[in-house]
Amino acid sequence: MTMTPRYLILADGAFGPFTSKTAVGCIRFTPEQVVAVLDTVNAGRTVQDVLGFGGDIPVVASVAEGLTLQPNVLLIGIAPAGGRLPEAWRPVLRAALDSGLHVWSGLHVFIGDDPEFAELALRRNVQIVDVRKPPADLPVSSGRVRDVDATIILTVGSDCNIGKMTTQLAVRAALRDLGVRVAFAGTGQTGIFIDGKGIAVDAVVADFIGGAAERLVLDAAKDADIVLVEGQGSLIHPGFSGVTFGLMHGSLPHALVLCTQPSRKTIRNNDWVSIPSHKALIALHDAVTTPLRYAPTIAIAMNTFDLDDDAARDAIERAMAETRLPATDPVRFDPSPIAEAILAVHEARLAAR
Repeated sequence: MTMTPRYLILADGAFGPFTSKTAVGCIRFTPEQVVAVLDTVNAGRTVQDVLGFGGDIPVVASVAEGLTLQPNVLLIGIAPAGGRLPEAWRPVLRAALDSGLHVWSGLHVFIGDDPEFAELALRRNVQIVDVRKPPADLPVSSGRVRDVDATIILTVGSDCNIGKMTTQLAVRAALRDLGVRVAFAGTGQTGIFIDGKGIAVDAVVADFIGGAAERLVLDAAKDADIVLVEGQGSLIHPGFSGVTFGLMHGSLPHALVLCTQPSRKTIRNNDWVSIPSHKALIALHDAVTTPLRYAPTIAIAMNTFDLDDDAARDAIERAMAETRLPATDPVRFDPSPIAEAILAVHEARLAAR
């Protein structure tokens, strides 16, 4: 993506911390690019009112109202399971395109393949960007990343939507502050919107997920000493474990950062799957990485947004006591413990060479 966007984010009826992952990510990491959120439920409030962060970005009720703030892109701000376009949103997309807005989407259904929207975009000379559309020439993975000098770090999780992308972006900022050459490899639609490049691996045919991860790492490693790969899914998720395996085998990380949420005891929308202890999750990831390239878990990133400060700090202390690893909430508190653990791995690799 080459243009500088000014987003009107579409999250109508679904704007919230768990229901609009793309909107939340862009507001957190690129707020200067967000002019408004379109949500009739919360219209008249600010993003800060709804999310607890984001400042005075307004929530508006229509495309017409949003246009007064001079956006150039309508960004679809949700990432629902299955990735379908809500039927009620079709008039909104028509209004946006007819008003001269580009439409950027991370849905599994491709907006640009819709004849009505494609014709309208052509007539108004605007673009529809479907970032989940994968490259056509992906290979299967073959371990080529073993030849790169960069240290590769992958986030893994106890569940989906738990902070794997957020952790990597927060840690990237901390490593940059330390003067490290670091790159982010975006593997999901939100990370791609934030960083401007990447491959949405959950839209890649299963045989080529590893190849997509391999390509991302090889590209990122050209100009970086540390590559932070955005994790997806979870090894214990009944629906989304496949993408996790593909990322692990394709990126061949040197180390892992485990992302968890203390208050979450079962997999979201799959309450029959209990989330194991930190130690059990670490042992599971040890077993999975060992055959190709052992990647130890070196830190715990904890999503404590729904706990008060005392409870959050207590959960972090308990995780450190259980695992003897550094732990923190990299958004609420400080990402430095994770950044320093990653830097220690990198420096140990340099010393060994």
